Amino acid sequence: MTTTSINPRGSMRAGRGWRGAPLWLLLLVAVAVGHATWLVRLTLRDRFERDVARIVFNDNSESLEQAELQAGLATDSLRAALDETPAPPPTDSDYLVVSIADRRVWYKHRDSVLFTAPVATGSGKQLVIKGNNKILRFETPRGRLTVQRRDSAPAWIPPDWHYQEQANKRRLGIIQLVRGVPLKLRDGSQMIVQGNDVVRRGADGTVRPLTASDGREIVADGKIVIPPYGTNHRKYADVLGTHRLYLGDGYALHGTNNPASIGQAVSHGCVRLRNEDIAVLYDRVAVGTPVYIY
Repeated sequence: MTTTSINPRGSMRAGRGWRGAPLWLLLLVAVAVGHATWLVRLTLRDRFERDVARIVFNDNSESLEQAELQAGLATDSLRAALDETPAPPPTDSDYLVVSIADRRVWYKHRDSVLFTAPVATGSGKQLVIKGNNKILRFETPRGRLTVQRRDSAPAWIPPDWHYQEQANKRRLGIIQLVRGVPLKLRDGSQMIVQGNDVVRRGADGTVRPLTASDGREIVADGKIVIPPYGTNHRKYADVLGTHRLYLGDGYALHGTNNPASIGQAVSHGCVRLRNEDIAVLYDRVAVGTPVYIY
């Protein structure tokens, strides 16, 4: 309904708002902006749900955990566990002890040492995340944790900070690739996600598959590309060695493809072992085993 007003001379004119624009036009613009905002939010939600569906279909629980944490849908369960008062070591079952200072792990039953090996621990280095000025410190968490899962031939799902770290080392920018949204490049080609693969589609329509590994990420137009969760390019083999005892929130005892690092403070927070040593623990340590880190 159009409002009217009477001017001092008694004539009538349509009601007007900001800078003389008709009120009905302002209302129409407001409705259009609101509808566009709603569509953007709905699209982002649908993309997130599709990514989660792919992750669940592929049975990749670590990808799902990372996606939930970054979307703000999960709580920091590891921090909650560390804030609790540690219970004393069990007297009737096995447990693990990790010394950050000694860089060594012991597998024990009561006071008896069943197995011991050298380890690598968190470097303590910091990384500033651009955009929100968040600072990450790569330390091995101290306290009592629990073996939540056992994995053979584990794949590493790099978090977003990995790409920031690589970009800093190589003095490159970073850009996020989103499912369903072609990334247009300067040479006229596009980078897209087909199924679970990241591919490059040329201006002539030809499609070229891309590869990625730790230290050899996808680079386009001087920027490191962050692939979506659930893609094969967001999954690195061999980095975690042959076996892993997962502790939650990305932390674990695992093997390594760099045995020379054992005995040093060089990891992003995990406890690294030589592949032959983590294989021994993998065969002996059950899910639910307490892990004391000090």
